Amino acid sequence: MGDSDLSAAAGNGVSALDLLRDTFGYSAFRGRQAEIIAHVADGGDALVLMPTGGGKSLCYQIPALMRRGVAIVISPLIALMQDQVDALTQLGIRAAVMNSSVSLAAIRETERRLFANAVDLLYVAPERLMTDRFLALLDDLAKSGRLALFAIDEAHCVSQWGHDFRPEYLQLSALRERHPNVPRIALTATADAATRKEMIERLGLADARVFISSFDRPNIRYTVVEKNNPKRQLLKFLAEHRDEAGIVYCVSRKKVEEIAVWLTGQGHPALPYHAGMKTDERVTNQRRFLREDGLVMVATIAFGMGIDKPDVRFVAHLDLPKSLEAYYQETGRAGRDGEPAEAWMAYGLQDVALQRARIEESTAGEAQKRLENQKLSALLGYAESAHCRRVALLNYFGEESAPCGNCDVCLDPPECWDGTIAAQKALSAAYRTGQRFGAKHLIDVLLGRENPKTKDYGHHRLSIWDIGKELEETGWRSVFRQLVAAGFLHADMNAYGALKLTPLSRPILKGEQTVEFKRAAPKVRTAQGAHLPGNAPAIDLTPAERRLFDHLRAWRAEIARAQGVPAYVILHDRTLKEIVRAAPRTASELAAISGMGSARMERYGEAILRSCEWGRPARAGS
Repeated sequence: MGDSDLSAAAGNGVSALDLLRDTFGYSAFRGRQAEIIAHVADGGDALVLMPTGGGKSLCYQIPALMRRGVAIVISPLIALMQDQVDALTQLGIRAAVMNSSVSLAAIRETERRLFANAVDLLYVAPERLMTDRFLALLDDLAKSGRLALFAIDEAHCVSQWGHDFRPEYLQLSALRERHPNVPRIALTATADAATRKEMIERLGLADARVFISSFDRPNIRYTVVEKNNPKRQLLKFLAEHRDEAGIVYCVSRKKVEEIAVWLTGQGHPALPYHAGMKTDERVTNQRRFLREDGLVMVATIAFGMGIDKPDVRFVAHLDLPKSLEAYYQETGRAGRDGEPAEAWMAYGLQDVALQRARIEESTAGEAQKRLENQKLSALLGYAESAHCRRVALLNYFGEESAPCGNCDVCLDPPECWDGTIAAQKALSAAYRTGQRFGAKHLIDVLLGRENPKTKDYGHHRLSIWDIGKELEETGWRSVFRQLVAAGFLHADMNAYGALKLTPLSRPILKGEQTVEFKRAAPKVRTAQGAHLPGNAPAIDLTPAERRLFDHLRAWRAEIARAQGVPAYVILHDRTLKEIVRAAPRTASELAAISGMGSARMERYGEAILRSCEWGRPARAGS
């Protein structure tokens, strides 16, 4: 089916399932996709919360093809719009983009195509959408019945208390006022209850249906470690992901630059990305990450939103994120293809103190500071949880689940112990030294280790001196970290990280409240660590299958270079693996593989079948 035929057929009653199968190459909808698509195609407004990799884009792409006219997709991701358009073009869908990176001549040509019914989806940045010229263009399209729908992607950007706030999003409620009969669908991968409420209010979606899919990403394994020589810890983690694509998040631009250089020197090719770099450098590094295999992107939170690279195998945090919401979104960039991926984080007391200081020193109002402190506390509770991390993470988004068997806590359950007396000693040490010192000095006092400060301040003469021999330094460090995470101690960055008691500590000191701490059990990860709940596919291939897989990847890379697009736009690794395992002999057998679709069959079917024939002798003899 050609491009023009597809649009015409869609406008004449082709079903959503037909489009899913023939155009996108998938046999069945997932989760609530079918329900969302039917609602929007019928003219209803929707707010969709669906995890990264869950198929959000189909929720507006298919209704766009079912309704008359063009769908306007509003996205803040100027640098990624062209890749999204290229991916749709591969499927035979007529897509275009208007943003500051496009020439005036190209914009004029796109405007001509819009009024010639030659565009199905138009991607536009919110800044351009709200210009007088573009609003007038929308008015003209609406008068002739050519506005199919508005899709507001990354809708959490409207939240002024969120981590990706874009002020331009606040103006998007005007779409409802100007075009009340054009359906709107707002989509995001993550939003807690407060952000959901704000999206509904600020986008004027009070009458919209809210669709919340499961936030679970069963193919991602979650691990949190205490920060102790973080470079060495990161290197050990990356040893399991050599030659794989991944993201390493750092809190500062300086650290991003340092870690990128260091990783490259350690044999892990890495690129930096942060807001302080020149625009062309950022764009170049992002493009290389998307189009080359096995690169590590070391970045601040400026990188990642909308990244559609399906084969990111890990996301590592060398510093604490701002909130569980931010953590969930950042880790969600791993494993979009559904294959096994890892989310790894190292954190320590200094991270907590820095985040608290950031909140206190901000110009935000007291209500916002309280909310951000609550979000940070939820993140610390997750990091210090003695129970399944997935349960804790999903519970934050209001979703109940059973232990997953695929996080560090499930695989290596920590031993829990009554730490009431240890907590009293730690709190007393902070109090009796004047609440002016950090954990390192307090541990020295508890262990009776002299240093210049203990003598200068006379702390070796206090009753708390040398009363903590029951624990080693690592044990006391864990105690202080968990006391901070639970809110019994506050790390004051304005006093160089001094630990200060909070009102919550009083019942513990008075013996009215018990405290339980976790202690890592000395267990070795067993074969059960390979278990993946859900339907995550196996990643292993036989030697013969691996030869064919590598051959297909080389062919795909050549095609991608010739077309100037990322390799995954041609075909995902997941689809290549299904082809390798199925070893199709006929076009019908190949067409049945998930992710092919009619346009890809027409373009690449013969070449893929020839490759499978090439690989068959090796397979037969293996």
